[in-house]
Amino acid sequence: MLDFDLLQPLIWSWLEFAVRWTHVITAIAWIGSSFYFIALDLGLRKAPNLPVGAHGEEWQVHGGGFYHIRKFLVAPEHMPEHLTWFKWESYSTWLSGAALLMVTYWAGANLFLIDPAKMELEVWQAILVSAGSLTIGWLVYDFLCKSSLDEKPTLLMVLLFVLLVAMGWGYNHVFTGRAVLLHLGAFTATIMTANVFFIIIPNQKIVVADLKAGRTPDPKYGKIAKLRSTHNNYLTLPVIFLMLSNHYPLAFASPYNWVIAALVFLMGVTIRHWFNSRHARKGNPYWTIPATILLFLAIVWISLIPGDYLEESDAASRPLTEYEMKYANAAGFEEVTDIVISRCSMCHADEVAWDGIGTAPRGIHLDNEARIIRAAREIFLNAGATNAMPPANVTFMEPEERRAIVNWYKAAQQG
Repeated sequence: MLDFDLLQPLIWSWLEFAVRWTHVITAIAWIGSSFYFIALDLGLRKAPNLPVGAHGEEWQVHGGGFYHIRKFLVAPEHMPEHLTWFKWESYSTWLSGAALLMVTYWAGANLFLIDPAKMELEVWQAILVSAGSLTIGWLVYDFLCKSSLDEKPTLLMVLLFVLLVAMGWGYNHVFTGRAVLLHLGAFTATIMTANVFFIIIPNQKIVVADLKAGRTPDPKYGKIAKLRSTHNNYLTLPVIFLMLSNHYPLAFASPYNWVIAALVFLMGVTIRHWFNSRHARKGNPYWTIPATILLFLAIVWISLIPGDYLEESDAASRPLTEYEMKYANAAGFEEVTDIVISRCSMCHADEVAWDGIGTAPRGIHLDNEARIIRAAREIFLNAGATNAMPPANVTFMEPEERRAIVNWYKAAQQG
């Protein structure tokens, strides 16, 4: 039976899995409904004998049956008895994402969030920057939308793009590469959910209240909601990439990760423009295909540009933090260092020596003492508590070596 010091990170890992699974499930529900309604809205057709106020209709077939759908541009003449609201998909996605941010990046700030080479922060300071920065985008974006720019949607989208690129650049001067793209995704997703919570749903409730009171709803509320919904539609695909970016060290570990993110946002626009144009029956904008390919090739090229990393001597001379010192002073550290360097560093290094692997998996480097200390929890979970690493045990890590890792981690927790 594992004692509490070793059981705690294992339970926490399962908690992270549960929250991540919840986040994926709710995100699928939100993205699915969002894409469906945009496609439905663009595909509406004019037809004779439409009810008063109806903008168009659509016949669809699915699941062995036919669906006849009509859209009222402002509102129907009378309030229907049953009305389904699509909002909890968005709220649940954001709430589960916020929980995942806390469980993974805040609780694991010393490994996944803080990069002392960029900015030396205490854990509480890093968490404060992380949480506070997510509100900035919504405040600036909402201000722009409520200005005269609401009549210039293209210019508004360009300014939103500039804001996102600026935030990516800023994050890259504070956090680890992995946290940079994740936070940019959370930053964007916060704008999207805030659109639903503060604008789209309240405007729809105003229309519903007018119908119940027998008043004619003002069409401006639907127009405003439609603008925000369109923005969400074009931001969805980049957010998916950013939320999954921790699987792609070539993207997040690049010193130009913020530029890669900017190009991903443009790819989201070209891809969605293709589908939106087809759904609206406006033809096939074939130019979006080579444009998307060129953007992707640019991303590949940028990811291969070497950066100005710290020299090894500089990294080694940086004083260890208080958090790192307990692992450096724990019994068995020297033995574990030899084990990890001999069994793991051929893949987890600046220059990977294992054929077929281009960059260190998940951006974790284990080729010196400081980096091993920094990744102590991940080493314990993947090579001590489990045999997940090395994959298929290709470097023949012995059971005694795994026990040494467990004993070292336990000693550090008790120290």
